[in-house]
Amino acid sequence: MVTLTRKRRAGRGEGRLRRAAAVALVAAAAIPLAASCGAGTSILDKDSLVIGVKPDQPGLGVKAPDGKFSGFDIDVASYVAGKLGKPVRFVAAPSSEREKMLMNGSADLVVATYSITPERKTKVSFGGPYYVAHQDTLVRGGEGGVTNVRDLRDRKLCQVTGSNSWRRVKEERKIPVTLVPSASYSECVRDLKAGTVDAVSTDDLILAGFATSGTKIVNAPFSDERYGVGIRTGDVDGCEAVNKAITEMYQDGTAKKLLQKWFAKSGLALSFTVPQFEGCG
Repeated sequence: MVTLTRKRRAGRGEGRLRRAAAVALVAAAAIPLAASCGAGTSILDKDSLVIGVKPDQPGLGVKAPDGKFSGFDIDVASYVAGKLGKPVRFVAAPSSEREKMLMNGSADLVVATYSITPERKTKVSFGGPYYVAHQDTLVRGGEGGVTNVRDLRDRKLCQVTGSNSWRRVKEERKIPVTLVPSASYSECVRDLKAGTVDAVSTDDLILAGFATSGTKIVNAPFSDERYGVGIRTGDVDGCEAVNKAITEMYQDGTAKKLLQKWFAKSGLALSFTVPQFEGCG
């Protein structure tokens, strides 16, 4: 009887040891898993960066037939990546895809005329802004009836999917316009020239790149558009590093050179001072 009791106790003890060992193994396995989930979440931990840019905005971001990108945003992104010590690969980032690209990891940063808004900050974070543009209006060259945004009443306004520019006309200023959907601003300008729409309203830097002999900028700005560097939420260290790089870009004169390089001929009044940054927290 004593021997049987001892065997039972020994069996229970061995069972407890086996369970404890199993728990320890699970915990040990979970440690590298948790570490791997947290590793590489900052742009500072990456060997190289994928940066989303616009492929169809003259002066800001254009993709050539050979696949190379050029424009002000591309030069800014290249400068920031260089300051971070990271090689960079550029990919097209349409307005409707920018948040998605950051959230699913297909882009590490987005530098694509990406205006900082409260709504967007619920999904992603922003470094910068690296420039403060102003919303204006583009019309056909012979149009004399539009001298400010209020004159768009009862006219056809191009509406780019994923952009907030049309909201500042129709929703914020309550101007009764007819919206004509479009996939991009390059399509908007083609529709403007063809007479399908009466106006295109968005950031003046964008309009400056599209303005041709057949169109004109009204030159009546009515909002501030803070161009930010989109980054995944939570990457505070990466955001602060981006802000440091942008500050240096203005302090060493690079920002002025780039703005003059791409927009001096447009006639727009350009700002060469460091914009007031958003908080990275």
